[in-house]
Amino acid sequence: MAPIAIHLRKHVDPDARYAPCWPDGVVRADFDQQGHARAARGLLNAAYAEGGGDVLAFKDWWPALAANPEYRPDLCFIALDAGTGEPAGFAQCWSLGFVKDIAVAARWRGRGLGRALMTEIFKTFQARGIYELDLKVAADNPSGAARFYQGLGMVEIG
Repeated sequence: MAPIAIHLRKHVDPDARYAPCWPDGVVRADFDQQGHARAARGLLNAAYAEGGGDVLAFKDWWPALAANPEYRPDLCFIALDAGTGEPAGFAQCWSLGFVKDIAVAARWRGRGLGRALMTEIFKTFQARGIYELDLKVAADNPSGAARFYQGLGMVEIG
């Protein structure tokens, strides 16, 4: 039986000034498909191994993602650990305003990195003129993700 998903929506205010606050020790980088894709999938798998998302082999994930007409490399958001260069956080969105996947490395949780990634996403879609941003989260997500998103102003929709 598939887990029950909660559908959440954020109204992105066209007049707001979304300014991500990146935690010390983290740098935002442009997503480089060759250099970041495999490590980003590894981060998603590590986060989703406890529940809340799909654990997929890179060889299965990447071709399907790259072939999807809604995929845009500039809608992949990666934050790197400044000391190691490894992904500290990653989010991937579809072009029409949907957060497909997001994960923060265990050692970076609780430091504001998830909030910074989501704020960067709000800012990016605002600049594109897309003011409704959706995502789905498993109701039994062990990380408390639904509460996190609701704290960012997302509300449950039908």
